[in-house]
Amino acid sequence: MLPASCSGLVILLILRGTNGDSVTQTEDPITLPEGAPLTLNCTYQSSYSVSLFWYVQYQNKEPELLLKSSSENQGGDSRGFQANHVNSDSSFHLQKPSVQMSDSAMYYCALRDTVKGTIGAAEHKPR
Repeated sequence: MLPASCSGLVILLILRGTNGDSVTQTEDPITLPEGAPLTLNCTYQSSYSVSLFWYVQYQNKEPELLLKSSSENQGGDSRGFQANHVNSDSSFHLQKPSVQMSDSAMYYCALRDTVKGTIGAAEHKPR
């Protein structure tokens, strides 16, 4: 069990991380024949500039970074997947023109705000 001061800090960090940001992505399982095109939708809401990420998790493995973007119309290409950050639509859809059996996995869209600095600060006063 953590001391009260540590558990309070953990809660503070968790609450600070929320900032009202949210991500909505394709949730239902998708089954496609090999060679079919794939689009996984990802939209977000945030009051700040954001960095966006797609993670892939293969069965019995840890999630790993697939793609990231930190500015509008910036995206990337990895393993044949691509995603473009479209700020006007608040979207970062993942696409692949032709899926393979080896692409079978869980895919997660995530965001992080890019605001530098702190919203609040903790202070320790010795007794």
